[in-house]
Amino acid sequence: MTDLFPLTTTVDEQRRGAQVAVLPVGSFEQHGAHLPLVTDTVIAATLAQAVADAHPVLHLPPLPISCSHEHAAWPGTVSISARTLHAVVTDVADSLKASGVDRLVLVNGHGGNYVLSNVVQESNGSMALFPGVADWQAAHTAAGLRTSLDDDMHAGELETSILLHAHPHLVRPGYETADHVTDREHLLTLGLRAYTESGVVGRPSLASAAKGHVVLDTLVQRFAAVLEVLSA
Repeated sequence: MTDLFPLTTTVDEQRRGAQVAVLPVGSFEQHGAHLPLVTDTVIAATLAQAVADAHPVLHLPPLPISCSHEHAAWPGTVSISARTLHAVVTDVADSLKASGVDRLVLVNGHGGNYVLSNVVQESNGSMALFPGVADWQAAHTAAGLRTSLDDDMHAGELETSILLHAHPHLVRPGYETADHVTDREHLLTLGLRAYTESGVVGRPSLASAAKGHVVLDTLVQRFAAVLEVLSA
């Protein structure tokens, strides 16, 4: 799992001279019985590493705990407040600027981190949030995922496919029979437990390593547009 963390030295980064950094933001929350609590962090870090392999960016280590309050009913889930996440991300951005890197991409692995949109909104063009909805939809279409993004909210076809491709040892047996699709009209008020006993919302039975491979490749390709906007 060391590939999830950057292992470069300060000399390596001096030679690279990157002007854009990527910060993976994950979570530590339940993902049903077949995926680990650290799933979102693994996905964000895996995507950030793939981006760094393909583009000239400074790859930062992941933030592993974020805003997972809607998952609090399940053992193991840990959250920080939106205020804290906002402060940490802005502190990282300020520190990067002090060292000469004045642009930052937040590679977000958890949909509940709504505050990251506001951080980027307040950055006056020095930050970006990736992947966006259009990026996920493009990857979804390219990979031929059969469950819609709305129905496949959590521990479903998308997330399970990415881990089957990049870290198959993290996927436990049982995903083949864990499908559960439901509406979530009052999710923020009631929490996810009101809508699913297992914690799954989606169809992990449809997941495959081949789909996960295409999803990651598509997202890495689409990152080029983000880099272009920040470098303009």
